[in-house]
Amino acid sequence: MRSDLDIARDVKLRPIQDVAADYGIPEDSLEPYGRYMAKVDHRLGSEAGRREGDSPKAKYVVVTAITPTPAGEGKTVHTVGLSLALNKIGKKAACAIRQPSMGPVFGIKGGAAGGGHSQVVPMEDFNLHLTGDFHAVTAANNLLSAAIDASILLDNPLDIDPNRVTWRRVMDVNDRALRQITTGLGGPKNGVPQESGFDITSASEVMAILGLSSDLADVRKRLGQIVIGENRKGEPVTAEELGVAGAMAAILRRSIDPTVMQTTEGTLAFVHTGPFANIAHGNSSIVADRVAAPHVDYLVTEAGFGADMGAEKFFDIKCRASGMKPDAVLMVATIRALKVHSGHFPTKQGRPLPPELFEENPDAVREGCSNLEAQIENVRSFGVPVVVAINRFPSDTESEIAVVKERALAAGARAAEVSEVHAKGGAGGEAIANAIVDAAESGEADFQLAYPDDLSLMEKVECLALKLYGAGSVDFAPAAKATFERLEKLRYGHLPVCVAKTQYSLSHDAQFKGRPSGFVFPVREARLAAGAGFVVVYAGAIMTMPGLGRTPAFKQVDLDENGEVVGLF
Repeated sequence: MRSDLDIARDVKLRPIQDVAADYGIPEDSLEPYGRYMAKVDHRLGSEAGRREGDSPKAKYVVVTAITPTPAGEGKTVHTVGLSLALNKIGKKAACAIRQPSMGPVFGIKGGAAGGGHSQVVPMEDFNLHLTGDFHAVTAANNLLSAAIDASILLDNPLDIDPNRVTWRRVMDVNDRALRQITTGLGGPKNGVPQESGFDITSASEVMAILGLSSDLADVRKRLGQIVIGENRKGEPVTAEELGVAGAMAAILRRSIDPTVMQTTEGTLAFVHTGPFANIAHGNSSIVADRVAAPHVDYLVTEAGFGADMGAEKFFDIKCRASGMKPDAVLMVATIRALKVHSGHFPTKQGRPLPPELFEENPDAVREGCSNLEAQIENVRSFGVPVVVAINRFPSDTESEIAVVKERALAAGARAAEVSEVHAKGGAGGEAIANAIVDAAESGEADFQLAYPDDLSLMEKVECLALKLYGAGSVDFAPAAKATFERLEKLRYGHLPVCVAKTQYSLSHDAQFKGRPSGFVFPVREARLAAGAGFVVVYAGAIMTMPGLGRTPAFKQVDLDENGEVVGLF
């Protein structure tokens, strides 16, 4: 079987200015990074920046999935593949996706350019730090950390309580040894000792700010609103008060512009920001969507992990901030992943899949469809029509596919179609493209949020846990409850919540497959992300800095004698 990299290198790439011109994006709005990538001026997405005749017209489609398993679902493949297929059937389409973090690229998960004949190319540039936005986010985040430490050491004019600093450093590498650290060791010249730690860059509030801002001025304002901790009176201290927000904005001044690339079939792809959906809000930027929308009939974007994670945050956080309303949802599932959700096939990330998964077993598929049904119901609760894409593998049988179609339609999906976009590109996705057009143009969408702003923060968490995850109750740890109460008093109670939990279950526990119900959902802590505009809620044993496994992907990556990347998927 040919690798994704081999397939990608067979593509005859066009200069990115030519691809953008096909979509009506003028060359003077592009800043090229080589021949095949360019930054596009974010101001094209504002009303003031639009040229005559440009108005938002795109049908807005989000791609999500069942709860992920090591057997894979193919969500990014379908974000790219659906945009290819829509073009095949005569609809002008583009995709908007997140930039990959190099933590997973060099860890277990691998890249996020799609796969097979539905990829963003050049895929090695896409997966290996692109145009530098992640580095800019890392630098801005860590400049704030340095400013906090310097302020505390040098007379502490803001009277910051070192024990109440909540801001953490970040880096774009999986490194578990940095999860918990002590800074300022080695004497008074090295600062004041503090317990702290590192998160991965994707979890930085700076990343979320970049993704949820409307323009550079909004980035600047939101950076100033970041709360880094409290003073000794218990009052919040902001990045603006530290005098560092302006410098942070200067670091990010190019990063507010999305990057445009092309797909294996020449469709335009907008790549911007990269928050994870299990520990952050899990969606590409509002700016990218607004820049793309006037130039296409259909804009296809992706929400990370399952519908209870990235899609919920797409609806409740991103759409709340942007005001844009989705017209349809594509939900991706595989037969083998549904078998895993039956609970009969133990799997582990990074280990070979059990051979029994590749044997015909419609009964196991039927049991595993409980997860698909739950995720369809979750999306339907937001008032958006759902189409299911059955990502076909060679081992899938007609009897198993028939089970998925039957259960999906009974659960409320508008259609369920087999997809082969990985093997065939756009031609393999015409059935799902036609179904999406039918759903998006049906007028069925009646978008609504999961909860109103005026619910308390704890009530918002309960709403998600009880209605979307299937919990019977929520157990708030004393520290979490105290934080929620303090945030309510500080008038942050109107903000939406961003739940950080395992991506491998509807619950907080990765061992609970299928559709768990009646469990106690444990909330251990919460952190304010005032600049981003949400409160992060931590449930179970979720980590904000991943670690490397015994056989990380980086062991396969190298350069050949011509200086070309090899071993990248």
